[in-house]
Amino acid sequence: MLERIICAGLGGQGVLTQGKIMMYAAYLKDLKVTWFPAYGNEMRGGNASCNVIISDQRIASPYADHPDLVMAMSESAVDLFEEAMASGGKLFVNSSLVSEDRTYRSDLMVIKAPVTEVAQKLNSERNANLCMLGKVIKETSLFDIDFFEQSMCGYFEEQGKGKYNAKNCEVLRAGYAL
Repeated sequence: MLERIICAGLGGQGVLTQGKIMMYAAYLKDLKVTWFPAYGNEMRGGNASCNVIISDQRIASPYADHPDLVMAMSESAVDLFEEAMASGGKLFVNSSLVSEDRTYRSDLMVIKAPVTEVAQKLNSERNANLCMLGKVIKETSLFDIDFFEQSMCGYFEEQGKGKYNAKNCEVLRAGYAL
């Protein structure tokens, strides 16, 4: 098993955290994992992304040249990573922020989810990244939702942010329900 993943969006959308949570869950599942961030010096508002490689074998490179899965939280994220994706890959699109008229490569599975809108309705717009993770968990076989939720809570507890876990779980499950 080898999953090459890119979490991408704008600085401040939590895409690096998305990747770290996936990395943490994979680690707890005793899988091999790498996490490689990339962001401009403008931080908030500029493009940000991270590569996450999950495997049951040793990983040769931490960079996903041709990702199997891309979580695109913004229009620019689709612009940057759609072309590089492996044929047959899954492109998860934040339809709250990406034009509805946009066309995509025909050899990709495009899964649209209004994650920013859903997070806003839950008074938790900053957690749109977690909402997207919920959708990804539902549409892939990477993790069981209960295991992933438990892993996510453990990650935030280690970061000193465990007090937000109830809301984080609510948003994750809302994404899973999409």
